[in-house]
Amino acid sequence: MLRFSISGRTFHFRQPAGTSRGVYTTRHSWFITLTDSERPGVAGVGECAPLPDLSCDDIVGYEQTLSSLCSTVVATGTIDEGIWRPYPSMRFGMETAMRSLAHPDGLIYDTPFTRGEVGIPINGLVWMGNYEEMRQRMEEKIRLGFRCVKLKIGAIDFEQELDLVKRIRQRFSPEVIELRLDANGAFSPQDALKKLDRLSRYHIHSIEQPIRQHQWGEMARLCKNSPIPIALDEELIGVNLPDMKAALLDTIRPSYIILKPSLHGGMLGAEEWIRMAEARNIGSWVTSALESNVGLSAIAQFAAHVYGCPPQMPQGLGTGQLFTDNIESPIIIRGDQLFFLPQNQ
Repeated sequence: MLRFSISGRTFHFRQPAGTSRGVYTTRHSWFITLTDSERPGVAGVGECAPLPDLSCDDIVGYEQTLSSLCSTVVATGTIDEGIWRPYPSMRFGMETAMRSLAHPDGLIYDTPFTRGEVGIPINGLVWMGNYEEMRQRMEEKIRLGFRCVKLKIGAIDFEQELDLVKRIRQRFSPEVIELRLDANGAFSPQDALKKLDRLSRYHIHSIEQPIRQHQWGEMARLCKNSPIPIALDEELIGVNLPDMKAALLDTIRPSYIILKPSLHGGMLGAEEWIRMAEARNIGSWVTSALESNVGLSAIAQFAAHVYGCPPQMPQGLGTGQLFTDNIESPIIIRGDQLFFLPQNQ
């Protein structure tokens, strides 16, 4: 017989995490713990971590809704598609808890990554800040050996951000450093193409969400005319049904989509996005959504499962050192790769 419990925990960032939507200093998560009376002493744990003002299931009474949903799983032993689809962060936590309970080592997937045989290439993330802060963070990522650097832009003067991009390209060719940008919807539809044209001089791999979501016509126009490949992120939030996903991809036609299981339907929903994108020759990669190491470990295992070991493209999984009070985890960064350390090592 299955049983569940829910606990909450607040994590504290080592330094404020700035985005064009605001600055995070703390992060709250709920943890589902599943047990089975037929397997005493064994538990599965999953993290539910909605992002305030961004997740479609960032709702009043979150814990009460989560408890109600967990009760349906305890009663039936399965995750009901129709009930759980509107709640991606809750679904991701439950999927993780159920998979880790079922696996003898508490793993989510059995892959060469979880066996400690290969690492996952990741990008080095440069958070928003003032010019000097971003310059120093960028230099640090390169010094640490990252060959793919992701720069969050849209919070300071565009000319200064352009100068940061220029600095990288003056020193490193695209073959040495792959440069990704994330605008978090900071550009307006009126000036976006002009800014993309200027950025394109510096051989940008891709830019995430140049304008805010829910502007399908404008985004489709940008994807068609942009000199930089466009990736969708926030645009996918709340698009949980297969028909809606197909309509979005067919209308906008992005070059890439970026999947965060906590935001985009849990692991099953993210895998559905990936399959539908591949059918349309649209690329993808997976990133975390500022979860603790519990969620990050699950997402890394998921990435190794869906993309192979190692994935061909760097993933966005370098967030395990964000918090001063993170939970201990078997994942570790070496150079520009994330590794999993099995319990027997």
